[in-house]
Amino acid sequence: MQHTPQGDQAALPDRSGMRRAFFASLTGTALEWYDFAVYSAAAALVFGDLFFPSEDPLTGTLLAFSTYAVGYVSRPLGGFVFGRLGDVIGRKKVLIATLVLIGVATFLIGLLPAYDTAGVAAPIALVVLRFAQGVGVGGEWGGAVLLSSEFGDPRRRGFYASAAQVGPPAGNLLANGVLAALGVLLTEDQFLSWGWRVAFVLSGVLVGFGLWIRAKLEETPVFKAMEAEQSRPEAPIREVFTTQPRALLAAILSRVAPDVLYAMFTVFVLTYATDRLDMSRDSALTAVLVGSSLQVFLIPLAGALSDRVNRRLLYGCSAVAAGVWPFLFFLLVDGGSWMLLMSGVVVGLAIHSFMYGPQAAFVAEQFSPRLRYTGSSLAYTLAGLIGGAVAPLLFTALLSSYDSWVPLALYIAVAAVVTVGGLCLGRDSAPAMEEDARLAASRRAEPAQVV
Repeated sequence: MQHTPQGDQAALPDRSGMRRAFFASLTGTALEWYDFAVYSAAAALVFGDLFFPSEDPLTGTLLAFSTYAVGYVSRPLGGFVFGRLGDVIGRKKVLIATLVLIGVATFLIGLLPAYDTAGVAAPIALVVLRFAQGVGVGGEWGGAVLLSSEFGDPRRRGFYASAAQVGPPAGNLLANGVLAALGVLLTEDQFLSWGWRVAFVLSGVLVGFGLWIRAKLEETPVFKAMEAEQSRPEAPIREVFTTQPRALLAAILSRVAPDVLYAMFTVFVLTYATDRLDMSRDSALTAVLVGSSLQVFLIPLAGALSDRVNRRLLYGCSAVAAGVWPFLFFLLVDGGSWMLLMSGVVVGLAIHSFMYGPQAAFVAEQFSPRLRYTGSSLAYTLAGLIGGAVAPLLFTALLSSYDSWVPLALYIAVAAVVTVGGLCLGRDSAPAMEEDARLAASRRAEPAQVV
């Protein structure tokens, strides 16, 4: 008894399945990040006035950014709940649930009354819905990465896993594009009174489209192999903490600089440009739109490049650049030139792309397949607490306290050092692990043939 070559052929990735998974991961994550990003932009532009009125505009913005942070603080809950379920019941079911959760929360934010109508109930409801958004995003990222990478060729994991990474800039592009269009079509009063709500209500239509795409997918080959081998973990969270602590720490630290840099060049830069450089809201949004547009192409390029060179080295060099660039950026924009602001944002987001593109594959590679959803989700969400969650708050507080950009740039530099340390702790890829899993699954699914 022996297996024919057809058995090995069955284990090869299906190209049509790979394309569908890549598209489903990209579009689903983009839609969820549209929801997350439209909130981030609104927090910088309108929520301070509508939900946290204050005589000091900076105080109102600081309170609005506090609700922005809630979306990060709640992510670990999503990582714990949905990450565990992803390794136990499958990737597909969990990804449908996270998409629904975020979409419903965002839609309801668009219907909330402002402070002048509902009083203190308005900001409380806003915080609750922001919390729900964060729970959904916390469970989404790990599954979206695995959805595309586990269907794809393990030797090209950097490229296929980058599908989920394109989601944030694509969602950010869509969110800021909608807000910019509304800003052009509406007067300032119209935008503040009801125009911003359109961007949130639109989420209901977009989520329906994302659900239609994800519902048509099959479960990933790697999870099918786990089912065939009956190797699904019973307590994946405990196993990750007890058997793979170094992998978890490496993955967490590697994410800090990308989160902080992204918060600077997509969220806080809106406040800095309008409050400190006296630029219009539309000018600041346009700069972010241009940078995010380029990221849609640069992120998969960086992911593909990381399949051809050492992934950790590419990531590390980009982290060093991330620590240096803010010092140059603030010097460039100090004169109030919009062209220099746009150029600085583009370079900042390009540097982010070359960290973010390889990041998904790097994080996933730190964990064994049977614990990969849980481990990746925990790393993603826990890193958010020390990275993206507090970054806009710290940027605002540092600028208010020191009235200088230098502490902001130093903060980003420290984040870059932390990320380099995480990369040093991590390990390189082992694509044979996924190939063996596919082969095992295919041999269990087909009877052996006698030759």
